[in-house]
Amino acid sequence: MRIFRAARVLTGRPGGVIQDGEVAVDGATIVSVGPRGSAGEAEEIVDLPGHTLLPGLIDAHVHLGFDATVDPVTRRSAESDRHLLLRMAENARKLVSAGVTTARDLGGRGFLDLALRDAIEEGLAVGPHLLAATRPITITGGHCWYMGGEADDEAGIRRVARENLRAGADCLKVMASGGQMTPGAPPSWVPQYTTSQIRAVVEEAATRGKSVAAHAHAHAAIRSAVEAGVATIEHCSFFTSSGHRYDAELADLVAASGTYVCPTVHGVFWRLRDTLGAEMIDAWLDGVVAMREAGVRLIAGTDAGFGSAGVDNNTDGYVAGLEVFAHAGFGNAEILEMATVRAADACGVGAVTGSLEAGKRADLLAVRGDPLDRIADLRNLALVLVSGRAVTQTGVDTVTTSVG
Repeated sequence: MRIFRAARVLTGRPGGVIQDGEVAVDGATIVSVGPRGSAGEAEEIVDLPGHTLLPGLIDAHVHLGFDATVDPVTRRSAESDRHLLLRMAENARKLVSAGVTTARDLGGRGFLDLALRDAIEEGLAVGPHLLAATRPITITGGHCWYMGGEADDEAGIRRVARENLRAGADCLKVMASGGQMTPGAPPSWVPQYTTSQIRAVVEEAATRGKSVAAHAHAHAAIRSAVEAGVATIEHCSFFTSSGHRYDAELADLVAASGTYVCPTVHGVFWRLRDTLGAEMIDAWLDGVVAMREAGVRLIAGTDAGFGSAGVDNNTDGYVAGLEVFAHAGFGNAEILEMATVRAADACGVGAVTGSLEAGKRADLLAVRGDPLDRIADLRNLALVLVSGRAVTQTGVDTVTTSVG
């Protein structure tokens, strides 16, 4: 058994602060959390004065497997699966280097995300625990069609869903609306599927005890996702052909349903604001704040791996996304909850991770300082444990980019 002691322990639960606390770990499992000395003796005691222990961070929306070209028409041949898998492994290393110990990969090609997930669990690669959605379900020629999940009617939708689940998907992803990264596909404000078609995805996932994440920018797509019973809505940006238009009535519907929303607030907010204009980007962030005020259950996720308007959203920029929430007026305790216990619950892994509690997986961080006082202190990583394994690799430079 090992005991980690620090100036404070944040359990992840609201109000869960233990001054001068400790966490005891046996192998891959937390065995106790409490004040200093409560765990008794141990073979190894790690004392970290001036530091904070807290649950490992969760990125509820990443794409480790975008390849080396931004042209979707040639994505299938631009980079071999073997080379892309190596890129994904490096992206996973960068992700965990930012303190992310669990990530939900919401779209990749060729089931490579499953191979990487299993390699990390076996100790063959360094990275967070991965929840893999494999191929996003989309219409023929729709948003992210090049990942291989095209389906146009209910029978086709169920077939792709079953193939993904058969391969070992941890969850399913459906493109309820168009998007911004696929030339020739429907734009963001156009729905791609009906409520009944999205419900078919939810039904197929439920047969295996899995959940569904719905990419939804358009108002109609957001409504359909709620009515179909998805677990999380990704983006939920209320896009129209004339830009962002927040719909308070629709937000109230989302809040009442209890559906989680991952608004994919990311650290490239400032650069996109400079590139695309303050009016558009600020209106989007105002919509995120309005959802919070409406009672929508928001979680942290960065959409890492995408590139937009020449701005890359790298996989190791997680904390910068949390700083955008702080800029928008969210309190640090709330931000940490969104990034840990609430995200774990939304992704269906709240029983095993997301908070520091006896019996849960030993996914935890030690940072110098106090992120309740300054969210940027999450960058001061001294220790990262993934299932009890130390994987801290900050300051390792590579020449490859995180973004396709």
